[in-house]
Amino acid sequence: MERKLQEELDSLRHRLLDMAAMVEESIGRAVEGLRMRDAEALENVVRRDAEVDLAELQVDEMCISLLARHQPMARDLRFVATALKIVKDIERVGDIAKSIARHGLRLLEERPIVFPGDLERMARASRTLLRRALDAFVHQDSEMARRVTREDDEVDELHRRNSLRFVEMMKGDSGLVGPMTQYLSISKLLERIGDHGTNIAAMVVYMVEGRDIRHFKKRRAAGE
Repeated sequence: MERKLQEELDSLRHRLLDMAAMVEESIGRAVEGLRMRDAEALENVVRRDAEVDLAELQVDEMCISLLARHQPMARDLRFVATALKIVKDIERVGDIAKSIARHGLRLLEERPIVFPGDLERMARASRTLLRRALDAFVHQDSEMARRVTREDDEVDELHRRNSLRFVEMMKGDSGLVGPMTQYLSISKLLERIGDHGTNIAAMVVYMVEGRDIRHFKKRRAAGE
C-alpha cells in the first residue's frame, strides 16, 4: 500500500511538472513571437492553451483519486493539497501566455515599432522566478521557496518602470498610443506571472513546514 501511494505521488509530481514545462515554453514562444512579429507562433500559443486546460483537469483527477483511495496523512496530505493549489496557478500562467499572444496578434495590426527590450528582460525574470518556485517544489526546499518570494520585487520594479516609460512615449507621440497600450498590458501580464510564482513558492513553504506565508507582506503592513 505504501509503495503504491509513493508511485502515485511520483506520477502526480511528474504530470504537474510536465504541465509547468508546457506553460513555461508557451511564455517563451509568446514573447519571441512578439519580438519577431510572428503570427503563426502567436497563434500556436493561443491554440496550445487547450492542452494546458486538459492537463489541469488530469492533475485534479489524480489528486482526488489519490485522496479517496489512500487517505494520505501529514506531509503526503500536504503535498496533494499543495498540488491542488499550484495547478491553478500554473493554469493561470498558461492563460497569461495566451493573453500575451493575443496582444501580439493585435500589435501586428499596428505600425511596427522597436520591441521594448525591458519587456524581454521582464519575461526572463518572471520565467526564472516561476522555474525556481517549481524547483523548490520538486526538491521540497522551503528555504529556496522563501528566497523566491523575495525575488518578486525585481519583476514589480520592472513593471513600474515599463509603465512610466510607455505612458511617456504615448504622451510624446499620439501615434504610439495603440502599440504602447498593448505593451503596457503585456507588462502587467508578465508582472502577474511573478505573482503566481510567489504563490507557488508560498505553498511550498506550507507543504514542507506546515506554515501559511501567503499574503505575508499584506499582513505585515496591516500589523504596522
